[in-house]
Amino acid sequence: MESIFFDIGLIIIVATVGAYLGRLLKQPLIPLYIIGGIFLGPVLGIITDAETITTLAEMGIAFLLFMVGLEFDLKKLRDVGSVASFGGVIISVVLFGVGLVVASWLGFSGSELFFLGLVLAFSSTMIVAKILVDQNSIDSLHGRMIIGFLLMQDILAVIALSLLDKSGSSLFGVVASLFQTAALIIVAVFFGRYIFPDLFKFAARSQELLFLASLSVCFVFAIAFHLIGLSIVIGAFVAGITLAGLSYTPEIISRIKSLKDFFAVLFFVAIGLEVVAVDIGPLIVPIVLFSLLTLVLKPFVIMVVSALFGYYPKPSFLSGISLGQVSEFSLILVAQGVVLGLVSSSILSLTIIVAIITIIGSSYFMKFGNAFFARHKKWLDFLEIIPSRKRDLVFSPADGKPATSVLIGYDRIGFSVLRALRKLKKNVLVIDFNPDVIRRLISKRIRCMYGDASDLEILEHLHLSKVKLLV
Repeated sequence: MESIFFDIGLIIIVATVGAYLGRLLKQPLIPLYIIGGIFLGPVLGIITDAETITTLAEMGIAFLLFMVGLEFDLKKLRDVGSVASFGGVIISVVLFGVGLVVASWLGFSGSELFFLGLVLAFSSTMIVAKILVDQNSIDSLHGRMIIGFLLMQDILAVIALSLLDKSGSSLFGVVASLFQTAALIIVAVFFGRYIFPDLFKFAARSQELLFLASLSVCFVFAIAFHLIGLSIVIGAFVAGITLAGLSYTPEIISRIKSLKDFFAVLFFVAIGLEVVAVDIGPLIVPIVLFSLLTLVLKPFVIMVVSALFGYYPKPSFLSGISLGQVSEFSLILVAQGVVLGLVSSSILSLTIIVAIITIIGSSYFMKFGNAFFARHKKWLDFLEIIPSRKRDLVFSPADGKPATSVLIGYDRIGFSVLRALRKLKKNVLVIDFNPDVIRRLISKRIRCMYGDASDLEILEHLHLSKVKLLV
C-alpha cells in the first residue's frame, strides 16, 4: 500500500511539472504526461508496478466516459445519425482491411493480421473526448460527428472484445451475451425515466449524498457490464447517459470533474509506463508505417466518408484529424491476445509505441486544427465531393437584402446583441457552431448559418461583402 501511495505521488508531481511546462510553452498537456510516464518507468525504472497504475487508469477512462455521458444528449445525434452509424462502420471496415493488407505485406501472418487490423480500425475515446471537453466543442457539429464515430467504434470494439473473451464459447454464448447487453441498456433507460428522478430529487437535498449517489450509479452499471464480460468503460458511459436528463446533472458534473481529471492523469502516464524494453530494430518499419497510416490515412478516410455523407469541408476535416490515433481498446484487445497466446509480446510493444506516437501527434492536430484548416483550405476543396446536405443549417430571408453585419456566437450574450441590432433595423447574419441554436433561429426566421469564428470563408457561400464583424 505504501508503494502505491508513493508511485501515485510521483506520478502527480511529474504530471504537475509537465503541466507547468506545457502552459509555459503553450503545448498540449497529454504528450507531456505520456513522456513523464516513459521517464518514470522504462527510462529511470522508478515505477515498476505499472499494473496497479494501469488498473487505476482504467477508472480514469470510466469516469471520463461517465462525464461524456452526463453531458451528451442522445437526441443531439440526430444531426449525425447516418454518418455515425453507416459511415462509422464503413470507416472501421476500410481501415481494418488496410491494416490486414499492410500487415501481410510487412510479413506478419495468422492472428497477428487480425490484431494489427484492429489497431488501425479504432480511435481513442479517452483522448478525443477529453480534448473536446477542454475545447468546449462537444456541442459543435464536428464534435457530434466525432462522438458518433467513437460510439460506433466502441460498439464494434466491445463486440470484438467479447468475441475474443468468448473465443472458446459457442455461438449461443456469444448471442446470449449480446442479449444481456441489450437487457442492461433497457434497464438503464427504465431507471433513468422512472426511478432515478425521484431518488435524486431526495439525494439533491445533500451535496454529499448527491455525489455518492451519482458515483454509485456509475459503479453499478460498470460492475453489471463487467459481470456479463463487457468493458466497465461502456457501463460507465451508459450510466452517464442514464443520468443526463436529470435536473441535477450540472451539479453532478461539477462534483465528478476533479475526480475524472485525477484518474485521467494516471491513464496518460500509464501509457508511458507500459512501454517495455524490447529489441525494436525489427519493429522500426512497422512502427513508422502504422504511425503514418494512423496519422495520415485514417483522417483522410474519415474526411472523405464524411464529405460523401454531405458535410461541409471543415467539420469533415476536423473530424478526421481528431481521430488519428490508436484506441485504448486496441491496447486492451492486443494485451488480451497476448494473454490468450494468439500474438507475441512484440505486437503489444508495437501497438503501445504506435499509440504513443499517434496520441502525441493527434493532440497537436486537434490543438491547431482550426488554424491549419484556415491556412490550407484551398487544398481541401476536394471535400466538396457532393453538394452539402447540411444546407438546412442556413437561412436567408427572401427579401434579397444583403447582410451588413455578422454576429459570431448567439447562445450566451449574442442574443442580446442581436436584439439591439434588430431594433436598429440592421440586417444581421448570425453564425453559431451549435446546430440546435441554428435551428431555433431558423424557426424564428432569423438570418443565420452554421459555423464559427474561424469560418470566415463561409461568407463566400452567401456572396457577402463589406460586412461588419461582431464576435
